[in-house]
Amino acid sequence: MQTLPLTRDLVLIGGGHAHALVLLRWAMAPLAGARLTLIDPNPVAPYTGMLPGLIAGHYPRAALEMDLVRLARHAGARLVLGRAEGLDLASGHVHVAGRPPLGFDVASLDIGISSDLPALPGFAAHGVAAKPLGGYAARWEAFVAEVEAGRQRPEIAIIGAGVGGVELALAMAHRLHGAPGLKIALIERGNEALPHAGGPARRRLVAHLVRAGVSLITGAEPAEVTPEALILADGRSLPARLVLGAAGSRPQGWLEGTGLKLSEGYITVDATLRAHADPPVFAAGDCAHMAHAPRPKAGVFAVRQAPVLAHNLRAALSGGRLRTYRPQRDYLKLVSLGCRAALADKWGMALEGRWLWRVKDRIDRRFMRMFHALPVMPPPALPRPAALGLAEALGEKPLCGGCGAKLGPGLLREALAGLPAPSGDVALGAGDDAAVLSVGGARQVIATDHLRAFTEDPFVMARIATLHALGDIWAMGATPQAALVNVTLPRQSEALAARMLGEIMQGVSTALAGAGAALAGGHSAMGAELSIGVTVTGLAGKRLLTKGGAQAGEALVLTRPLGSGTLLAAEMARQANGRDIAALWALLARPQGDAAALVAADAGAMTDVTGFGLAGHLDEMLRASGVHARLDLAAIPLLQGAEALAARGVASSVAPANRAALIGRIAAPDTPRAAMLLDPQTAGGFLASLPADRAEALCAELRYLGHEAAVIGQLLPEGEGPAIRC
Repeated sequence: MQTLPLTRDLVLIGGGHAHALVLLRWAMAPLAGARLTLIDPNPVAPYTGMLPGLIAGHYPRAALEMDLVRLARHAGARLVLGRAEGLDLASGHVHVAGRPPLGFDVASLDIGISSDLPALPGFAAHGVAAKPLGGYAARWEAFVAEVEAGRQRPEIAIIGAGVGGVELALAMAHRLHGAPGLKIALIERGNEALPHAGGPARRRLVAHLVRAGVSLITGAEPAEVTPEALILADGRSLPARLVLGAAGSRPQGWLEGTGLKLSEGYITVDATLRAHADPPVFAAGDCAHMAHAPRPKAGVFAVRQAPVLAHNLRAALSGGRLRTYRPQRDYLKLVSLGCRAALADKWGMALEGRWLWRVKDRIDRRFMRMFHALPVMPPPALPRPAALGLAEALGEKPLCGGCGAKLGPGLLREALAGLPAPSGDVALGAGDDAAVLSVGGARQVIATDHLRAFTEDPFVMARIATLHALGDIWAMGATPQAALVNVTLPRQSEALAARMLGEIMQGVSTALAGAGAALAGGHSAMGAELSIGVTVTGLAGKRLLTKGGAQAGEALVLTRPLGSGTLLAAEMARQANGRDIAALWALLARPQGDAAALVAADAGAMTDVTGFGLAGHLDEMLRASGVHARLDLAAIPLLQGAEALAARGVASSVAPANRAALIGRIAAPDTPRAAMLLDPQTAGGFLASLPADRAEALCAELRYLGHEAAVIGQLLPEGEGPAIRC
């Protein structure tokens, strides 16, 4: 079937409310030929309307988080987990920390604001800003736990007595109600709190502060934050073990260097939300200033900008006509009072009650339901008639990426069985992690690997694919030397292909450079989807490790947790937690050369754990060494979220083939943890046999280097029954 080429790049910078809604709309009606990219430093984005409820203890954190990993998969967008730090309008590039620039034809910014106080001495070290949410939420939960355990005094100072500061003061007072010695001070630089609230609402909210025991201090200038106090300019010292910055808003500083027109640091947009005409750049949410209709910073405007922004982004990509956005003059402000009650403020009038909390709760939950209950898109129906066996060949789930797309071990063993024995310069052929060549008296190892993409971020995918291939060289105890890269790009225009290929080559090059190897060349082509293959050579030292040197009595050590195949399968099906996937990508992009070098000095045998899973690669070691093994399932490290997903029946598409290849060779319980033994790993850790008296000490050294290593079992003499027992 013919695929339509990609011709334009749309880049969304920031995962704010407006962009999240744009992604939902895009998922329902993607624009043919457009490649959508979302850039955000975090795998989840908070819905700020529920923040006071979180602080008060009414909501778990998950209730107000939009999972950007899941949302990007739903929208068919590539997600770049990184912090934007520059925009080059002349070249059409977004600069992201730690990676090559991303090209764009149309861009949009929804990066929010900050409430930190960089000019206040001591705040960076001892304070926390209400925005962005992540750091504040984590700091608050830790503070509450310390107070409840009696290890911390419940003394809080909040800088900024606007609506946000008042809401958070009431929420914290509710959460810590009854804590001995509770002191909450709310500080306002101006002479009056709640300057943007109507008179009746202001009076009611101040009365609530009094009833909650919050001290309101106006006309006060913070001068310094210490570990135990907030010092005011007039010399007063307010006891504070937690200092919160909620004083208005501050734009992100990097916008100053973009060349965009700014208003007090915020991006100036016209009635179409466009900030720049050529190339088209749009902005929405708190980071934007609507020159045609200035409004205060409030999430309601971002939400209502989203339909117009979504239309105008499509129009800019396709040559259509832009629409205008006309914000309402006033809006209903529902202010949380902490105790499951709320106050409504509009048109200078105020109402309050528990029924208003229920109204607010329903509005907030309905909004978040759009992101927590993403509709499942049914797979296309099979054509009729179709050849026999087509449905069975497709299977019940889509083909996984990474090692989950590989052929099963049984099929490979059958295909390799007829190969001729090594000859000439080939000292060791198929069967071990890498082939061994004898060249001019030296021994050179060579291995190749090829991965179907499991993330649409080509830079990250290329880095992981390269480190995955290097694993075979490291597993032989060799030093990486040179590499060739083989790339298949999705069909796209030359301009987009150049952008993607540039990101891929940067990913490969940085991974190789870190391993001391050089990129020597490669080959490229276009096809249906992104796949990256890397062939690597290495030089062996005096001692060459293989799978055949393990001995009974030795301990088995694993240097990296299991579960990547399950997590990647779940991510494809939009069932994984975004934080777990972000942690996985970061782990897989980390080199393991230091771990291999440390283990190789004492190992009898070593291999890297990849497509066959831990049990499959262990079985290869046992066959080659003539020994059996007993595994301690409880000792095997697992990636966060993997075991829970396995308990729900999630598994990689190659796991059944891994299981079939070990029939009669393994005895293990039918549990989710045992299922991880068959899970195909991408860029997996090393499995090594080590002297029993050195194994624990070596694992301690590995953990010091940052590798989650563990002793997972022991080797036994070959005997009757299954080779692997748990």
